[in-house]
Amino acid sequence: MNRFDLGGKVALVTGASRGLGRGMAEALAEAGADVVAVSRSSSGLEDTVRAIEAMQRGRVFGLAWDVSEVESLDKLVDRSVQAFGRLDVVVHAAGVQVRKPAMEVEPGEWDAIHQIHLKAAFFLATAAARRMRQQGEGGSIVFVASLTSLTGIPRIAPYSAAKSGILGLTRTLAVEWAPYGIRVNAVGPGYFHTQLTEDLFRDPETRAALVARIPMGRVGKPEDLAGAVVFLASPASSYVTGQALFVDGGWLAGSDLRGKTVRSG
Repeated sequence: MNRFDLGGKVALVTGASRGLGRGMAEALAEAGADVVAVSRSSSGLEDTVRAIEAMQRGRVFGLAWDVSEVESLDKLVDRSVQAFGRLDVVVHAAGVQVRKPAMEVEPGEWDAIHQIHLKAAFFLATAAARRMRQQGEGGSIVFVASLTSLTGIPRIAPYSAAKSGILGLTRTLAVEWAPYGIRVNAVGPGYFHTQLTEDLFRDPETRAALVARIPMGRVGKPEDLAGAVVFLASPASSYVTGQALFVDGGWLAGSDLRGKTVRSG
C-alpha cells in the first residue's frame, strides 16, 4: 500500500495560478488527487490546468475565485464538490505582501494582508470542515505558515502577524476537529523565489545576503514543497495534526530567535 497515494481524493488549492500554490497543486495531482485549482485571476490558472492535464494523473478543474470575499467561501466549497463529488484536502496558499516600515503601514494595507492570509484561511477551513464532517471520512487542511510565524523579519509586520496567527489557528482547529478525523497542519516555507519575493531577489546584494544565511546554500524552489504537502494531505500523516512542517533549507535551525545566523568562533 502506498501511503502517499492520493488516488480518489479531491483537493482544493487556492493561489494555484503561480508560485508555491501552483507547485503544491501540481504535487497533489502527481500523487493522484483530483485538483480544484483556485485563483483570483484566470490568466495564470490556465497554465496550471494545462500542466496538470499533461501529467495524465488526477483530473483538474480551474476555478477563478476571489477568496478575500470570505462570505463566498461556502459557495466555493460547494462548487468544488460539484466538480468532483467530494472534498478531502484543502490547501490555502493564496497570498499577498506589503513591504514597508511598520510606522508607515496604512490600515487598509493591514486589512488586505489579514483578509487573505488569516481571515480567508479560517472561513475556508470552516466551510471545508463542515463538508468533510458531513462526508464522515475525515480530511486534511493545510495552511501556509512562514519563517515569520516564528522569527521577526523587518518591514513585513502585517504579514508576520497574520502568519503567526496561522500557527494558533492550526493548533486550535486541530484539537477541535480531531474527533471528526479532520487533520489541520501547516507547511512553513523559507525563502523561495516567487512573485511574492521578486522584489527581494531582484537586488543581487539582498539575494546574496539571504542565501548566505541558509545552511543549504540556496533558496527554495516550488517543487521543494511537494513532499511536505503530499505528506500532510495523505494517509502517510494520518496521526499528524496541529503541526507546522518548515521547509526552509535549515534557516530556523541555524538562526537564533532574532533571525540571526548562529556562527561559531
